[in-house]
Amino acid sequence: MNQTEIGKFIAKCRKEKKLTQAQLAEKLNITDRAVSKWETGKSMPDSSIMLELCEILGITVNELLSGEEIDMESYEKKADENLIALKRKNENSMTKNVIISILFSVTLLVGIMVCLICDIAISGNLTWSLIPVSSIVFAWVISFPGIIMGKQGRSSL
Repeated sequence: MNQTEIGKFIAKCRKEKKLTQAQLAEKLNITDRAVSKWETGKSMPDSSIMLELCEILGITVNELLSGEEIDMESYEKKADENLIALKRKNENSMTKNVIISILFSVTLLVGIMVCLICDIAISGNLTWSLIPVSSIVFAWVISFPGIIMGKQGRSSL
């Protein structure tokens, strides 16, 4: 969102509707100084009046926030671009989650091996190591789904 571009777009739309800054301000119950600040890019319209402003100017909120008129062809193109970007982001996130889950699993497996080896080396058989091994396995069972799912797993809680 470029405030200056949005301001120029507001000014252009206002002039196309043959409205002065004062007339637009009056319709919105605000000061003409506020309209001037929008049009110079010094501030943005408050969200509470954006819908009314768009209705007066005959534009959509998407057009207002992008600072340009958007035809239907551009809407579809922008939507496709956004969907492709989201898909790539999800694929990258899933790849990262798989790598993290593999590293996590390997680390816990090494911990299990260390416990078993130490127990056998010290006492000659499995005595105390079953307690930490079962705790490690429990931690893995609880944690693994959350790691593999990433944010999706956390949002469903």
